[in-house]
Amino acid sequence: MLLSIKAFTISVSHTRIRCSVHGKASILASPEIFQQGFLLYILTGFLLGCLLLQSIIEKMGVGFAVLRKISVVVFLILQFGFYGHAILDPIDFLALQSIRKSLSDLPGSNYFASWDFTSDPCNFAGVYCDEDKVIALNLGDPRAGSPGLTGRLDPAIGKLSALAEFTVVPGRIIGPLPESLSQLKNLRFLAVSRNFISGQIPATLGELQRLQTLDLSFNQLSGSIPWSVGALPALSNVILCHNRLSGQVPPFASQTLTRLDLKHNELSGSFSPTSLPPSLQYLSLSWNQFSGPVDLLLTRLTRLNYLDLSLNHFSGCIPGVVFSFPITNLQLQRNYFSGRVEPVDQVAIPTVDLSYNRLSGEISPLFATVQNLYLNNNRFMGQVPSSLVDRLLSASIQILYLQHNYLTGIDINPTADIPLSSSLCLQYNCMVLPVQTPCPLKAGKQKTRPTDQCIEWKGKTKN
Repeated sequence: MLLSIKAFTISVSHTRIRCSVHGKASILASPEIFQQGFLLYILTGFLLGCLLLQSIIEKMGVGFAVLRKISVVVFLILQFGFYGHAILDPIDFLALQSIRKSLSDLPGSNYFASWDFTSDPCNFAGVYCDEDKVIALNLGDPRAGSPGLTGRLDPAIGKLSALAEFTVVPGRIIGPLPESLSQLKNLRFLAVSRNFISGQIPATLGELQRLQTLDLSFNQLSGSIPWSVGALPALSNVILCHNRLSGQVPPFASQTLTRLDLKHNELSGSFSPTSLPPSLQYLSLSWNQFSGPVDLLLTRLTRLNYLDLSLNHFSGCIPGVVFSFPITNLQLQRNYFSGRVEPVDQVAIPTVDLSYNRLSGEISPLFATVQNLYLNNNRFMGQVPSSLVDRLLSASIQILYLQHNYLTGIDINPTADIPLSSSLCLQYNCMVLPVQTPCPLKAGKQKTRPTDQCIEWKGKTKN
């Protein structure tokens, strides 16, 4: 291609680009130096260089040797000026291209519509840059209801050396997490949730010493949680729920860890008293196969505002201090907790669920301030505290489930009107029900426990 404008000529071929001025001096450049997608920018700079060179020749009349040196300087200034201010680092540019090739929009999504590599990638949707480096990559349309993306995560993600944040919206991305994620030494936020990521969590993620948030929830990950991940020093949020993870949970070393969500997996084993840091505020371990006592561990986690240990095989006693935590919802149901339950003070937790355990002894009157109290399917005995009855009749207690225990009485007038907003279930205990109230279907049809069971139970409790 040949372009002539007055005193200078630009010629472009597949091997070089030449600018000649008055046939005396020229600026030469090889197209290989141009990054794909930025040829227009470079040609613009090249044209400006030619104009400047022409001006020097016509007005200053300098010699050819000097002109050749000037031409090189002019071109380098223009070239590197564009690289420093307008052009993405070539490695990052190629990495984004590889990532784009491995993913596509699901029907109804147009996230990649802006990914036109003839323009500046720093203006792409979800791409954020600092000078010539990508520092954040948010793949997919973050708006609620967006269909998301499909495909696989390309290992080229590891080439984005300055990346501090990497997220993927819910979609249908399959395949494993790239091992190359371990190369992102500046990564602080990693969230790839609600897709179909499979395989194991790479142990090399333990090399991300600055990582603060790890969210791989709602995928199909299997295998164990690497101990190297537990050793990461800066973790604050670990969300691995709704996967197929198995094995023991590693101890977590980070003293800034505030959220640990491992629910709905196949994890097992027990927890030592020091396996979790006292900085935890949110702990969910439900729907796993954990076992062993947790009383010594829980007494250290005094900052918890959410605790769910339900549907496991935990055993031992429930420490009374747990009921003093600033928790809004205490879920300890369906385990093997045993012994007496003795809060240290009036319980201010709105919902307490201790159902389906092996708890025994009398019900503490300190539970009277709980709004929703589930104590059913345990081994509680004795009289129901009158303070619970009073709070129920005043509609302060909304749910009081005491069915399937060994309770022997409740001081309530048979003609008392239980508020419509409150629910009481007493059936299958060691007493004749003073009032008939609707119970959940799971409570069964039997109103009272057989007498022989009650006598046998009393005999056991005396020994």
